[in-house]
Amino acid sequence: MKRKGFRFYLRIYFKILAQDLKSKMSYRADFIISTVGMIFTNIAGFVSFWIMFRNFPSISGYSYHEMLFLYGFSLLSVTPTQCMLDNNWNLRQQVYSGDFIKYCFRPINLFFYYESEIFDAKGLGQLAFGIGTLVYAWAKLGLAVTPLAVLKLLVFLAGASFVMAALQTAAAASCFWIENSFYVLDLAFRFRDYAKYPITIFSPVFRFIFTYIIPIAFIAYYPGMMVLRPSEVSLLSWLSPLIGAVFFYLAYRFWMYGASKFNSTGS
Repeated sequence: MKRKGFRFYLRIYFKILAQDLKSKMSYRADFIISTVGMIFTNIAGFVSFWIMFRNFPSISGYSYHEMLFLYGFSLLSVTPTQCMLDNNWNLRQQVYSGDFIKYCFRPINLFFYYESEIFDAKGLGQLAFGIGTLVYAWAKLGLAVTPLAVLKLLVFLAGASFVMAALQTAAAASCFWIENSFYVLDLAFRFRDYAKYPITIFSPVFRFIFTYIIPIAFIAYYPGMMVLRPSEVSLLSWLSPLIGAVFFYLAYRFWMYGASKFNSTGS
């Protein structure tokens, strides 16, 4: 069978996306309410930062606007996972009911076919708030706006997005072996709340865990420092796009391996 290329999958994805958005827009009130709800959820996070910094001028050497920059960076980096991989939350039910078998017989990539079925449009509200937060913090910090700075931001945001996508994908795939896998996925999702803080505020033990075992420090801190404090970055910051891509590839292979076990056993 002829190998299908990137253009083929891109064309298929936009067709599936258009159909999914049409179905969601048929319930416009639900779409608008969920999007606005996502924005207000993130406003609550913004307010919590403001309240915190009314009592503390800085945290571990980071000012209010630097922390806000990392917060906005983390929101943008988790948005692709929110929008494009939301079907991972349904994987457990699909596997246990046996309905997952329907995805195993299409002549396209199984992971792509499953994940492209749902696009979480309310994540667009998070995207808008994340952009607004990042732009506001960028302006307040007086960071230079140059083509190189914007390119650097996009590259390191992409790497950070791969890390969050990898965490959720690997956690979701645990359902192929673990019955109560929802708690694994929920735990991976909740770890993103720690990603918006500098790794330096944690104890050495948690710094090691959040860097080398559950690498949430690569969702905002290490890649964000390339823009925020480029003169102070470590090698891990420079390597964060590569680390993100490798981590996501390993999570993808883990997901595909679990899917192959489902297919081969007929469970």
